[in-house]
Amino acid sequence: MEKADIAIIGMEVMGRSLALNMESHGYTVAVYNRTSEKTKTFIETMAKGKNIIATYDLKELVGILKSPKKIMLMVKEGQPVDNFIEALLQYLKPGDLIIDGGNSFFKDTIRRNKMLAEKGILFIGTGVSGGEEGALKGPAIMPGGQKQAYELIERIFKDIAAKAYDGEPCVDYIGPDGAGHFVKTIHNGIEYGDMQLIGEVVWFFKNVGMKADEIADIMAEWNGKDDILRSYLIEITADSMKKKHDGSDEFLVDRVADITRMKGTGTWTVQSALELLVPIPTIAAAVFSREMSQDKDLRLTMAKKLKIRMPQYSGDKNEMIKIAHDALYIAKISSYAQGIALLQAASKAYNFDLNIGRIAKVWRAGCIIRAQFLDEITKAYESEPDLPNLLAAPKFADFVDKNIRKLVNFVEVAHQCGVPALAMSSSLDYILQITSPVMPSAQVSALQRDYFGAHGYFKIGGPNKPELLLNEQGKVREFHTEWLLPGRPEKEITK
Repeated sequence: MEKADIAIIGMEVMGRSLALNMESHGYTVAVYNRTSEKTKTFIETMAKGKNIIATYDLKELVGILKSPKKIMLMVKEGQPVDNFIEALLQYLKPGDLIIDGGNSFFKDTIRRNKMLAEKGILFIGTGVSGGEEGALKGPAIMPGGQKQAYELIERIFKDIAAKAYDGEPCVDYIGPDGAGHFVKTIHNGIEYGDMQLIGEVVWFFKNVGMKADEIADIMAEWNGKDDILRSYLIEITADSMKKKHDGSDEFLVDRVADITRMKGTGTWTVQSALELLVPIPTIAAAVFSREMSQDKDLRLTMAKKLKIRMPQYSGDKNEMIKIAHDALYIAKISSYAQGIALLQAASKAYNFDLNIGRIAKVWRAGCIIRAQFLDEITKAYESEPDLPNLLAAPKFADFVDKNIRKLVNFVEVAHQCGVPALAMSSSLDYILQITSPVMPSAQVSALQRDYFGAHGYFKIGGPNKPELLLNEQGKVREFHTEWLLPGRPEKEITK
């Protein structure tokens, strides 16, 4: 009997598409699904006549594989992954490889990697981005685990991955244990931000009085070959907004319910940012906006209770379109800067040793956030690996410095027209905060905390000296004021 090169467990859309992708590149693929009928249907339809072998129990699946065995799980995150790993272990030998290709929480991946390593089983937590089309035609792939494990699957992954314009496959070894799944999580968080930013611009254009096809034409123009906004999300926004509803003159977008669901990666991104003390306000705004979208009944009620009426924009429409273009680009740079800052913090905290330039290369094709300006991100980190923040990259810094008034103007006008711009505002405020040598709000809150809780505070050199005061050992000096004592004496705290 012919032996298979790799097995895929899970015959939902991503599993089926990856199996077909692998087979189209000359690999023999064994497939399995917990519900046998799904396997049977796949074999009799999409996989008919192809080098795809159906199996109906796990022992049969493992037995039909070449050694070392390579098995890719494309199942729901959480307990299903643990259940399949436990079931497979009785049939596997040291040196065999399990790949989790779902959207698993990275800390679960770290735990699984450690548990399987103790048994001699290799494990890779692999982010796969691109949806059904990407999985079928070429996704962006983000594998994390033992380097030895990646080397076992590297050829297959490079063959099936999307190819960037320069022919490079959009896959790279990301780092140890949970690195791949963490990078995929942050990819999705950035995706949330991108989608929300575009949505807010579209909302504003609708307030201006534009119809869906007019907005689609603007998006199509922004997706032009040399445009700085050229990206997959801009492309599909232009395409989808032109679709009519049931053959009528109405546009489908105007009949779609304003409810955006979530699968968890956006929430995990925000949770990780809170744990690692990294501000990601644009991505958080996108997550909160999705949560607000799900409160449809509440919003319908509140619209009746609180009748806010704001004027429609009456200025120069064409001028505002130009402003919105550059405002969106600046907001996008800000959002990516936040996501990358979180990657850098996690790299240090979890010893992932992430290479930001190489990660940006992986995102250039196949994935949902693929965009023209990812090349600029790669160049920025290749020329300066220790870049303190993406906004410090000369090309981005120059554009932001010259055009930030456009983002200010967009947010201002949107609010005047009653259009929420939570993500656009957050992108602007992130830039304003990160470029502030002194944050008066923080000065006030530091004193408040010391006043009510004796938490202490640090000092700067003076009005024109924003640097922290250090002691002779180079450590930051900490102070406390005895607020409730006469004269309110100040003392230095020594630790």
